[in-house]
Amino acid sequence: MVGLLDRRLVFVTGKGGVGKTTVAAALALFASEHGRRTLLCEVDAKGDVASFLESGPTAFTAREVLPHLSVMSMDTEASLREYLRLNLRIPIVGRIGPLAKAFDFVATAAPGVREILTVGKLCYEVREKHYDLVVVDAPATGHIIGQLAAPQAINELVKVGLIRSQTDWMLEILSDPAQTAVAIVTTPEEMPVNETLELVGRVREETTVELGSVVVNRVLPELFGRTEEEVFDALCRDDAARELTRLAGDDPTPVLTAARLAVTLRRTNAGHLERLRSALDPAVPMLYLPFLFARYHGLRTIRQVALALGEEMGF
Repeated sequence: MVGLLDRRLVFVTGKGGVGKTTVAAALALFASEHGRRTLLCEVDAKGDVASFLESGPTAFTAREVLPHLSVMSMDTEASLREYLRLNLRIPIVGRIGPLAKAFDFVATAAPGVREILTVGKLCYEVREKHYDLVVVDAPATGHIIGQLAAPQAINELVKVGLIRSQTDWMLEILSDPAQTAVAIVTTPEEMPVNETLELVGRVREETTVELGSVVVNRVLPELFGRTEEEVFDALCRDDAARELTRLAGDDPTPVLTAARLAVTLRRTNAGHLERLRSALDPAVPMLYLPFLFARYHGLRTIRQVALALGEEMGF
């Protein structure tokens, strides 16, 4: 398998709330700190990337925020403007309101037209070799398939002409496993694992993009084993609990309950991970990131995640 950092274009997606933006930012940061000219693109433009990297607001025009690391946010109208300027040689001054309205009409009637502007911009950056790696903080699981399949959908609608030639080279980039991959982020819980397995099947069946890896975020550490469980059981007995209360000067029940809960959660998570691993192609790498017990999610946290991600990738 080609590693994530060996690709030119990596889409990071996953169920909402599993930490896909964190992983995308960490992957981009790790790549940049290893000398790769990296672009991190936030498709939804929610501002999370700017917050995590402590970089200020992002825009369609890429801006370098750290050495070798540039960030941008997707803007459909700006992407259309750039497409017209580069491919049709149409000078655009000011807003393109009437043209944008016409585009909205066409996009509503023809599936894939709107998405092609997003994917096209990303593929263009790869084709022009402006960066060594483009990391995409892609939409959540419900929308990523439409974007990845957009060039293929357009090809089925348009058989000849400029638009067809444009989607041809996009498909070449997206379909090349040496250049492009999807990384799906999940957590060791029932619903995220279910959605991940469903998305894996849809990526394989509905797109031409390679599944590069599954990143399991928020994996709890194994604090206690079965031997410690036996100790907890013994300490919970009435006579032991009374003696422990006397020695400690306080009721030990909340601490023991928390310890047993940690064991139960870890064991439950392990069951979900085993189900995930058994359902995936053995050739697909699974990367594990630890649960970070922190409330602050800034650059310091992203560096911690980047370090853990690098270790999982063999660096």
